[in-house]
Amino acid sequence: MRILVIEDDVSTGDYLKKGLGEAGYRVDLARNGADGLFLALEDSFDAVILDVMLPGLNGWQVMEVLRKKSDVPVLFLTARDEVQDRIHGLELGADDYLIKPFSFTELMLRIRTLLRRGTVRESDTYSLADLHIDVLRRRVTRQETVIPLTNKEFMLLHLLMRREGEVLSRTMIASQVWDMNFDSDTNVVDVAVKRLRSKIDRPYDVKLIHTVRGIGYVCEVRDYE
Repeated sequence: MRILVIEDDVSTGDYLKKGLGEAGYRVDLARNGADGLFLALEDSFDAVILDVMLPGLNGWQVMEVLRKKSDVPVLFLTARDEVQDRIHGLELGADDYLIKPFSFTELMLRIRTLLRRGTVRESDTYSLADLHIDVLRRRVTRQETVIPLTNKEFMLLHLLMRREGEVLSRTMIASQVWDMNFDSDTNVVDVAVKRLRSKIDRPYDVKLIHTVRGIGYVCEVRDYE
């Protein structure tokens, strides 16, 4: 597996190259945005670790150009810790966002998650059985019937469908859809899923959103139900 690190801070870049190398990855290191973008587009990488505050082209600019031309998984690793920064990075097409200072163990776990997903990239449309979602048009249909959803319901369904077959914890759902830390006394996720099911599943024989007791939810077709 080959990883590109785009990081201008010498100590951080060298630390990442050494640590990832010791973990068994081939690592290329670029010290500025222009060089990093060139390498990302001209060569083949399994993942990119990208800083935001880079000389020349900054990380936002690199991400914007890169995502138009490549599906390589990208993780932002940056000191920019504002919520709006995280949102902006993900909206540009990044797959993950980790704030400095960081735990190398956590970074490794996130990289492994990106690599497991491999070429599974964000799509404009998703389909599961007779349920279809058009992300750009924000349109959901089942059996060719348009299903009106609120903004949060759409975000929740989008998350479940793009992670089809993967059990998502309530904590993860709360973080991704509501940008909040999940409180065990808060049933916001369960209430939202119940409302979504009333529109997506209840009128139809085949149920697609399933509860995994004690963990969370999964979106998939089950032949045995």
